[in-house]
Amino acid sequence: MHIDARLLDDRSVIEGDICIIGTGAAGLSMALEWVDTPYKVILLEGGGFEYDEKVQELYNGKILGHPYYPMKSSRLHYFGGSTGHWGGMCSTMDEIDFVKRDWVENSGWPIRLEDIAACYPRAHKNLDLGPYEYDVKYWQKQEQSFVPMPLEDEILWTKMWQLSPPTRFGTKYKDAVVNAKNIHLYTYANVVDIQATENISAIKEVTVKNHAGKQHTVRARYFVMACCSIQNARLLLASNKQAPAGLGNGNDLVGRYFMEHIEIGTGELWVNKPESLVLYRRTVHKQQAELAISRQKQEELKLLNATVAFVPLDIAKVMEPSVKTWSEDDPRKALDKWSKYYQNAYKKGAFRHVSLPFQKYQAFGLYTRSEQAPNPDSRVTLSKEIDALGVPRADLTWQMTPIDKKTLRAITQLLGQQVGKAGIGRVKMADFLLDEKDETVPPEASGGWHHIGTTRMSDTPKTGVVDKNCKVHGIENLFIAGSACFPTSGAINPTLTLVALTLRLSDHLKEQIKANHQA
Repeated sequence: MHIDARLLDDRSVIEGDICIIGTGAAGLSMALEWVDTPYKVILLEGGGFEYDEKVQELYNGKILGHPYYPMKSSRLHYFGGSTGHWGGMCSTMDEIDFVKRDWVENSGWPIRLEDIAACYPRAHKNLDLGPYEYDVKYWQKQEQSFVPMPLEDEILWTKMWQLSPPTRFGTKYKDAVVNAKNIHLYTYANVVDIQATENISAIKEVTVKNHAGKQHTVRARYFVMACCSIQNARLLLASNKQAPAGLGNGNDLVGRYFMEHIEIGTGELWVNKPESLVLYRRTVHKQQAELAISRQKQEELKLLNATVAFVPLDIAKVMEPSVKTWSEDDPRKALDKWSKYYQNAYKKGAFRHVSLPFQKYQAFGLYTRSEQAPNPDSRVTLSKEIDALGVPRADLTWQMTPIDKKTLRAITQLLGQQVGKAGIGRVKMADFLLDEKDETVPPEASGGWHHIGTTRMSDTPKTGVVDKNCKVHGIENLFIAGSACFPTSGAINPTLTLVALTLRLSDHLKEQIKANHQA
């Protein structure tokens, strides 16, 4: 069922069993789990089914730290959320991503990989991925051209990825949501405030507004915040009438530990004889691989998790960092400009058929993606500027640490040692990595549009915002879905894992509702 909140009588009261705020990958994955259940689900979307400039402008804010994409265009504010422009790359996290690492401050999850892995197959279906298989040997049997580099797995191992079409949640799942009798989708229903009980132990209602001047109240037994990491933190911080520092922020942790994936060219690979390296390149296949640092080497050298892929050097040399090419405030213009630039880079390659998957090359550019160490000073804060609906804007300070730079250098060194030892070729390290005493990450280091952290998961409110079931510490009926809950990011794109974590949260809520009903 769909209702346009602009058409409701002003000051309407909307009531249900569960209120889900946001319709991106997390919000819609949650809603779909409740279709045809006996519970009334209120699904709130701040925009409509199409792009709306006034609504998108509510996401505007300032970048105060390391150069980053414009706040307004780094996310999408309409039905389907940022799945409207995601690239579709998916892989699973690794066991080491979840453990406490003594060389990575603030690392460690209160759950383990197996707790999420149980939901990965279901997440595969939501994302239109292939079989739940990430063993390179399995994919070698499916595609003969997938030949792994003969390197030592205990140093660098071949990590598989799968590519979603990519699934546009707003398109694929619109009918299922709108036609569900128990799902009540309200578009143009921007949450501007969250009100708790007098002792702030539970949430009783949220206030929504829109540009039509309408204001409504939504009440439910359970609330799930499924906005992006930036918006989740913004709403909690801005809901400060009862708790001056913001809801869930008794220990000044809401908004902190914002993480991205550091993506940057780290050098060149020159091979002794021309190679296609098709397994490690994004080509026509729905699977690809990257070389990842083994757990053994991460522990030995005190590194973060990271991966490296290969781009034909003629293309790599003419490609500008994404942080420079994605520069428009309008996300449509930003995507168009970025896509055209990417396509032109391929056209400028020296070889006539440089973009063909089986073309062989003598040299490749190294494209590295690294986990970012959780840093409390990398954070989302409230601005003094107010948006059109009266909510303080969010400002972003993205900051790096020395171990981030150390990891970029180390994976390049390890690759050079390995290809030399195997007699494959040689690696030329990028200039910015040559000085081992230089701990700064250069401004051209881009992110993957992966907003992670800001309401991190922890066993105790002293070190995190939500518990192992994604419930906000101290507030019995407020949950957060998505990558905002990740304590660490791993080295892979977050979509598959955030959907799996959301499905786990949905299972927990169903158990809790059932238990409360029987009590």
